[in-house]
Amino acid sequence: MKIVIPGGTGQVGGVLRRALLESGHEVVVLSRHPVPLEAGVRHVGWDGRTLGAWAEEVDGADAVVNLAGRTVSCRYTDEHLRQMMDSRVESARVVGRAIRAAAQPPRVWLQMSTATIYADTRGPAHDEATGVIGGEEPDVPLYWEYSVRIARRWEAAQAEAALPATRRVALRTAMVMTPDRGGVLDHLLWMARLGLGGPVAGGGQYVSWIHGDDFCRAVAFLLDRDDVEGPVNLAAPDPLPQRELMDRLRDAWGRRPALPATRWMAEVGALALRSDTELLLKSRRVVPGRLLDAGFAFDHPTWDDAAAALVRDVRDRRSLGRARSAA
Repeated sequence: MKIVIPGGTGQVGGVLRRALLESGHEVVVLSRHPVPLEAGVRHVGWDGRTLGAWAEEVDGADAVVNLAGRTVSCRYTDEHLRQMMDSRVESARVVGRAIRAAAQPPRVWLQMSTATIYADTRGPAHDEATGVIGGEEPDVPLYWEYSVRIARRWEAAQAEAALPATRRVALRTAMVMTPDRGGVLDHLLWMARLGLGGPVAGGGQYVSWIHGDDFCRAVAFLLDRDDVEGPVNLAAPDPLPQRELMDRLRDAWGRRPALPATRWMAEVGALALRSDTELLLKSRRVVPGRLLDAGFAFDHPTWDDAAAALVRDVRDRRSLGRARSAA
């Protein structure tokens, strides 16, 4: 297939475009700034807001997988939250306009979304059928509510376009775990190596996650399954409390000390990392109801298995890097 990936230069985009390329697909990436990409991947510029020559790539394509949006790994200032909102909503809207204007519209549009759309909970897990959309929980920070508002408007921007020939899926994605530098796992291992990987604010908040390989396999599955549309949770069926997730990750890496952190210590750490505590403190307990019902089988369904595989990959890459440096 010819697959167009707006916003395909980020960490998740890199994992996905390499997987699609290896499967023999033609991959076209849309981004604001040219960056080196794999041989065989074409790069086309766009601004993420207005129609332009890039829309010609959408016309005649088989699929669009829109990953565009400002990174959430930042301080949640008013300006950054506005940029998160605008980059997501505007890019989804203009992708919809390009598909609507196409003489040969793609048959499927997968739109990135987020598991953050669900309410903070330590109770029953959220699936697509019974999950509670967030935004009205008592005693949660205002910017947590704004994150849910971003997610809701993001999905609404995909749904609002009149596209009778194009199936649409909103990918409510949990934390994507890959061995790449700069990703979620890289930050977690950094904390573990420094002895900072203990419970944060008690550690009872749930973490939903998905191995990068399963994320790519789920995208391929959804590209092929013509009977699945609407919101789909891209999360492993094994969400677990933060203290357990970090404890098992330390086991996989090699036992390290684990100092607990209070909420205010988490605030200081997030400030140092130029990130925000929502990523650590909000309880995301999300399960993949529709994927499992459709017959999708995870290669890494449990965190123990995923953590072991990811740690092996991280160590293999570092060993290869050291060997290349020595040579």
